[in-house]
This record gives sequence, C-alpha cells and structure tokens, in this order.
Amino acid sequence: MTLAKLQRLRISLKAYESRNLDLACIKIVDAVKASGSKAVGPIPLPTTLRRYCLLTSPHVNKKARDHFEIRTHKRIIDVYKPLNSTLENLKHLEILPGIDLEVKNI
Repeated sequence: MTLAKLQRLRISLKAYESRNLDLACIKIVDAVKASGSKAVGPIPLPTTLRRYCLLTSPHVNKKARDHFEIRTHKRIIDVYKPLNSTLENLKHLEILPGIDLEVKNI
C-alpha cells in the first residue's frame, strides 16, 4: 500500500468490556493526533446481545433454567489523510487483551 493512495483508514474495535474499549479508543485517537493526522471518533455502534438459556437439571426440574448473555461493544474511528508516522504510531501501540482491532483502507 502506498501512502499516496491512502485517503482514509477505518479502525473498528470490538470488546466485551466497554471500559477497556473506551481506554483503547483514547490511546488510538491520541496516537493519531500526535502524528498530525485528523481522527474522527470514536463512534459507538449498537451493542449486540447474545443470550443463552440453559437447563439447570435435565430430568427433574424442567422449568428451572439459567439465562446468560454476552454483550459485544463496538466503536469506529476514522483517520483522514494518514501519514507514515501515523501508521508507525498505530503499530507500536499497546492495547489491552480482549480487544479485537481491525484496520481497513477505504
């Protein structure tokens, strides 16, 4: 990828913990602004819920069930006109485990 063709980077983040996700967004925005590029975001996307229903005892108490849910929080950060220093700052950034980070060229 040559930098002349890059007009915008889209960084999408996913995590189960919203606090860790917000801290990672702050680190990314600070790293982008330190390199001189413009960052827009973080833009929160709708949280997806996955609910599970489990039987507590399979034979005797059929109506006794446990309900669990997993919430996936999502954010998007757009970087306009990224520079070489922007990409280097993003490569050397330390992000907490449990955060899925994806960078796309748009």
